[in-house]
Amino acid sequence: MTTLVFVHGWSVTDTSTYGDLPLRLQQQAQANGLKVTVTDLWLSEYVSFDDAIGMDDLVRAFDHALRRLALTDSRFACVTHSTGGPLVRAWLRAQREQPSLYSSLRLSHLVMLAPANFGSALARLGKGMLGRLKAWWDGVEPGQRILDWLTLGSADSLSLNLDSIHGDDPAAAGQFLFVLTGDRPDRALYDHLNSYTGEDGSDGVVRIAAANLNARHAVLALRGADRDDDPIDRLGLQLARAPRSAFKLIAGAAHSGRVHGIMAQAGPATADAILRCLQVDGREAYAKLSAAFEAENAARDADKVELEPADPFAPRVHIHDPRSLLIVRLADESGRPLQDGGFLLTAGEEASPDLMPEGFMLDRQAHPEQPAVVSLFLNYSLLAGDARVADPRRINRSLRPAMPAHRPYGARIRPADLGGLVHHALARSAPGDDLLEILGPHQATVLDVVLPRKLHEGAFRLTQRLSPEDFSNPVIGPLIGTD
Repeated sequence: MTTLVFVHGWSVTDTSTYGDLPLRLQQQAQANGLKVTVTDLWLSEYVSFDDAIGMDDLVRAFDHALRRLALTDSRFACVTHSTGGPLVRAWLRAQREQPSLYSSLRLSHLVMLAPANFGSALARLGKGMLGRLKAWWDGVEPGQRILDWLTLGSADSLSLNLDSIHGDDPAAAGQFLFVLTGDRPDRALYDHLNSYTGEDGSDGVVRIAAANLNARHAVLALRGADRDDDPIDRLGLQLARAPRSAFKLIAGAAHSGRVHGIMAQAGPATADAILRCLQVDGREAYAKLSAAFEAENAARDADKVELEPADPFAPRVHIHDPRSLLIVRLADESGRPLQDGGFLLTAGEEASPDLMPEGFMLDRQAHPEQPAVVSLFLNYSLLAGDARVADPRRINRSLRPAMPAHRPYGARIRPADLGGLVHHALARSAPGDDLLEILGPHQATVLDVVLPRKLHEGAFRLTQRLSPEDFSNPVIGPLIGTD
């Protein structure tokens, strides 16, 4: 590898955002006698703060900039931060799907630092008053089209991620993707007007689960025909998992900042992890490093209590349970969104919402333009059951007792239209399915809930009466397909 391209994130206006990371990588590789030698460094300067520029524009511009490098061996590697990760992934898809329009340059390694692969809860707020104030203060536009992409549950981000989940394994073709993300916010950067900046389970900007490419796609849809005597549709579960992807938590790192930022203030742990990624030279080595990262993540999760100093008061206690991001899309079999549909998680054999573990729901955010798409931020440990959490100051004292799982978990769906010529019915997941199976610690899941359309014969009738007949108040009649 001779060329390494660095790609920054949203709303960056200065290359100081990279800090000393490029130089640190170059020096550390040489000092450690590693096989990786970085002899050609390129820093990206792309514009995301112009409201007219979208992700598709940046993908084309990125391709054009790469062509101008005149790479001798047509190969390069990338280290990205935040929005830079999905930008390069979108370029890889465009390159694959439109080979006549995009260059044939070969990306061998993509190391993503805190990538907003599934977006950020902050993006919606960034489009509002806070974003406009920030843009006014910085003298730039907020970059509305990029923020649209980054909004949780956006159609564009889900399209890219579903392609990855159902696509071929990049490692099988010698292309290696890595995600490195911080495990907590920088408490010094907490914004009292925006609690997302101090949200546990995130790095202060991007949720850990939203960065991870080890994602899943689940579908709840009708199995077989309706039973005439059952007013509730039973929805069966289907599940697909993304190809295994290397994922590592960088302990103590945050999304940005002068002290704990994962890129600009990259410490030895970040630089070492990047170099471990860049040394991967084959599928076997990639699988080995992925397994090593998983073991290191498990060790971090076992030591999950943070005591935040709050002098002169007692420290604030943070229990860093693994979280899950569940993006629910409600639609019917024709693809129409179910507006105003209700979606509830249930627990136990009784399938009751009242039996869900206390505190399992951390956040709920509906997409501003697509209200049938809702992102749920869930405490995976509380759903799966967790051992007692001891107080590190007094090991015989508990911060939280052992928490039992309340399985099986299911779902209830109540559409807004329960009657009429065309409508939907109440629905629930099939009793034999447990929705915990679709979730993973530090992982995102896209859940499509597909309800059948109930069509009555009154929508279309034939008559032999030749005299005028008023059918402005039609008789609904029986359901089509059940007689």
